[in-house]
Amino acid sequence: MNTGNRKIKLGRRSGLFSILMLIFLSSTLAGCGGSNQATPGDGENAVAKGDVTLVLGAYSVAKDALQDILPAFKAEWKSKTGQTVAFQESYEASGTQTRSIIGGFEADVTLLALQGDMEKLVKAGLVAPEWKQAAHNGMVTRSIVVLGTRAGNPLGIKDFEDLTKPGVKVLYPNPKTSGGAQWDINAIYGAGLKKSEAATGTKDPAAAKKFLEDVHRNIESMDKSGRASMAAFEYGVGDVIVTYENELLARIAQGVQYDIVVPPSTILIENPVAVVGRNADRHGVSEVAQAFVQYLYSDEAQKLFAKHGFRPVSDELSAQMQADYPQPPELFTIDYLGGWDKVKETLYSKRGIWYQVLAGK
Repeated sequence: MNTGNRKIKLGRRSGLFSILMLIFLSSTLAGCGGSNQATPGDGENAVAKGDVTLVLGAYSVAKDALQDILPAFKAEWKSKTGQTVAFQESYEASGTQTRSIIGGFEADVTLLALQGDMEKLVKAGLVAPEWKQAAHNGMVTRSIVVLGTRAGNPLGIKDFEDLTKPGVKVLYPNPKTSGGAQWDINAIYGAGLKKSEAATGTKDPAAAKKFLEDVHRNIESMDKSGRASMAAFEYGVGDVIVTYENELLARIAQGVQYDIVVPPSTILIENPVAVVGRNADRHGVSEVAQAFVQYLYSDEAQKLFAKHGFRPVSDELSAQMQADYPQPPELFTIDYLGGWDKVKETLYSKRGIWYQVLAGK
């Protein structure tokens, strides 16, 4: 197993956010960044000393929870093996993180927002095709898409349909870079399908597209990640944000005054984790990387995720915490939309519904 003295090849940051927002992200939302971070674009950082160093590339929304989880894993691994683990960490929008890893950022473990992003790493030969054979099909966190409003919900927002009203300013991220944005758009499109199904007895893709168009007409800002979108909302941009439930719960826990609106029809979010096998094998850290991924499914780690607003993947823990999480009457999964392969073709291909909405077709 390697020592902690290896240098990490880093990719390039695609910074599209303003300096003011970056300052906000680093000081207010980024949490306890620490000196072990390896952020694409920073150059070759000095690696923190340890018996073994793991490089973690994660989607931005998971950062705060991982600031609690990493020390807990290090303590457990130290007690079991006597080894000290150091982490280098990179947090980006899921699509950006995926491209960084494919482009040469040598992450050993990755947590991403989308199954499709993980499949891109499989296609690149970085992650084993069997990654979904892990516990819970390789999914390590859950959430739902909700609406965040200013304190007191001054516009009386109750559902996605309210986002179509004239004058309502809406935020969600850009699906070209953000996995969270794809979940947001999937939720809106799926709610449109549910609405058409209730009216006619069948799913009507044309009606769902029209519903998505009506919401998108009120978009005030599309930032590169869910975390950047949350920062913009924090600075007063927009009236309503479409986002992960856990993002809002985390901000409310820190004293920020928002209201959470759970739409009656919304989507269950599931986020994957995997060892980036080609990198971990080359670095000689496969054993500790696999152990870290397994630890993320432990009750201890899942409770720490829940502390930061995520829903547990364990059915037993979910049952214990059911009172803490509202259950939308028409909660649907990606399968309601036909699964990820169909969603990528229907919504996000070059001729897909999302690009037709952007083009106004």
